[in-house]
Amino acid sequence: MKRRTVVLQGAAMLASTIVPMPFARRGMAQPLAGRFQERPVSDLTSGGTAGVPDALSAPVFRPEPQCAVTLNKMLGPCHTNDVPIRDDVTEGVTGLPMRVSLRVVDANGCKPIENADVEIWHADVSGVYSGRAAAMCNPDDETVRNAGFLRGRQMTDSDGVANFLTVYPGWYGGRAPHIHLRVLVDDHELLISQLLFDDALNDIIYGQHADYADRQPRDTMNDRDFVFSRSDVKKITFDVETLDIGILQASCTIGLAART
Repeated sequence: MKRRTVVLQGAAMLASTIVPMPFARRGMAQPLAGRFQERPVSDLTSGGTAGVPDALSAPVFRPEPQCAVTLNKMLGPCHTNDVPIRDDVTEGVTGLPMRVSLRVVDANGCKPIENADVEIWHADVSGVYSGRAAAMCNPDDETVRNAGFLRGRQMTDSDGVANFLTVYPGWYGGRAPHIHLRVLVDDHELLISQLLFDDALNDIIYGQHADYADRQPRDTMNDRDFVFSRSDVKKITFDVETLDIGILQASCTIGLAART
């Protein structure tokens, strides 16, 4: 499979149908220019993960951790228990397909951590969570409360990597679009956090992609989200690229602080 096309950052692109990038990849040790080309939003896939091939090119990670924290955020009201280990977490829900790749390393020295238990969960296109959680997560929707979409766990491989196939998250009032993250090592909970997407990318996807464009504009930007300080935002923003098959690749290298 060919290497990724890239989506470049920049507010000027919001008036265009071209998806540029990588978002938040300013810390890369080696330039990625030349590996990528621009592509229109209309070329991005819609409808969910059905048809996405099993074999995808390997994700590219920053060499240094973007996030090195221990228990800095609460699980939140939309977390549920007994989340299954699985690659595709969608359970057939629609949206822009996206692979989320997380590389877990020791914050001191960046040595990969194998067999870390990585869990993610997030809202669907309409901003709703699945599962039996707080009423605010899926109000008055018993069908959704009995579902488990957009939740899953993976054990990291020898390179410290866990990959999830999902869809781009929707927004809901008062929060910037995000994916929740929890990491356990040897049954010790070492990290609870949330990862963001560049505001310019959110504007493009929510404004132009067929699965998201019918909703009202979101009401909260990254630097206005009450969960994070402005200094947090750069550290916890995904690097996002487009794969040549028209899905997104979101990547983050996470440094775990030593267990005390």
